[in-house]
Order: sequence, then structure tokens, then C-alpha cells
Amino acid sequence: MKKAVVTGGSGGIGSAICRALAENGYYVYVGYASSAEKAELLAAEIGGEPLKLDVSCAESIKAACEKTGAVNLLVNNAGISEIDLFTAISEEKSSRIINVNLVGAMELTRKLLPSMIREKSGCIINISSMWGEVGASCEVDYSASKAGIIGFTKALAKEVAPSGIRVNCISPGFIMTEMNSRFSAEDLELIREEIPLGIFGEPRHIADAVVFLASEKAEYITGQIIGVNGGMVV
Repeated sequence: MKKAVVTGGSGGIGSAICRALAENGYYVYVGYASSAEKAELLAAEIGGEPLKLDVSCAESIKAACEKTGAVNLLVNNAGISEIDLFTAISEEKSSRIINVNLVGAMELTRKLLPSMIREKSGCIINISSMWGEVGASCEVDYSASKAGIIGFTKALAKEVAPSGIRVNCISPGFIMTEMNSRFSAEDLELIREEIPLGIFGEPRHIADAVVFLASEKAEYITGQIIGVNGGMVV
């Protein structure tokens, strides 16, 4: 059976990815940093396994990789954000954003990649953001971290392609998750007006893109940034 690790697996987008992969034959490790109960419930639902995995902690990464062993698919989905003026973000918060969103993804990949190289097979899918492509006011640190994910994807794809490993990136637009429930109805309508397709993204849209990129139908695709944003960024 194919094995997949999904970081941030208990969140809105992460849980949709985990469910979709399980439906497509993967044994899924539901990665979580603090939401143990959610991860356990989801893992039980899909026949997978909860995986304690704080990507900002080297020891947590090491322990998680020892537990999973070799995997066929890694989805670097874990991410955090802080909305505020750039000058108001503390050094501590900035470091946390960069470590979780970028450094953590790189270090986890570094640990799981050798077995993929030995097998000359594997797939890595990084979750960035449209703000990593164009930048967002009041989310400067987040935008920088997600832009880093895009650069990481492109460079690593070139490096590991001769080993038969594909590395791609999904760049979500505005996705209706619990995190975005803070917006008022008026704010949501203003956001909707900025989306050419006129609809909000749902976690399943990202999950569908992950399933496609992980499949044989995408065997000739690597190093690409796939925007799933309703046309908001083109």
C-alpha cells in the first residue's frame, strides 16, 4: 500500500487532503502539532494513523520519520499566518512563521527524501499560497515564507528529477476554512467580487489538485506551481 504523510493534516485543508488520499488508496499519516484529538478521529475515520509532527521542531521531525519509515508521498501543508503591519510583527512571531511554513517543510523533506532517492520513486507536494506569488499587505512574513516554498519547489524539482521524484506546488487562493470564518458577511462579499469565477474555494478543491499531482496522470509534471484560486491571481 502507498504511504503518505500530510503535515497540518487535522486542519480544514489538511483533513480534506487526508480523506481524498485515503479514498485513492493511500495509508495516510495525519500529521498534527497540537490537535491530537482531531487527528486521532480523522485517522480512525480514514483508516490511517495520527502522527505527532511539529515541523518547527527538529526532534519532532526525527521521531515522526522514524515512525513512518519510507513513504511514497509527502504533502507539506502545515502553515500559520499572522495578520498585522510588518513593523508590528515581533521577531519571535516572524521566526515562528518562517520556521513552520518554510524551514519545517524543507527539513522534513530532507529527512524523507533519501529513501525516495534509493527507490527512484516518490512525490512531494508543497502547499504555498497566492500571496507567495504576488504578496499581501499585512501578511509580509507569511508571503515571504510562501514565496520561499515556491523557490524550494522549483529548485528541488530540478535536483531530484533524475531520481524519478516529482516535486510540485499548489498555490491556493481564498479557501473557506475555519480560519476565514472571522470575516463578516460584508467582507466576504467584497472578497467574492475579486474572484473572477465568483465563488469561494473549498478544501476539496485543494485536495483534488493534490490527488491529481500525486497520480500517474501527472507523471510528466514537475517543478510547477498550480494556482487553485478561481482566477484571483493569473
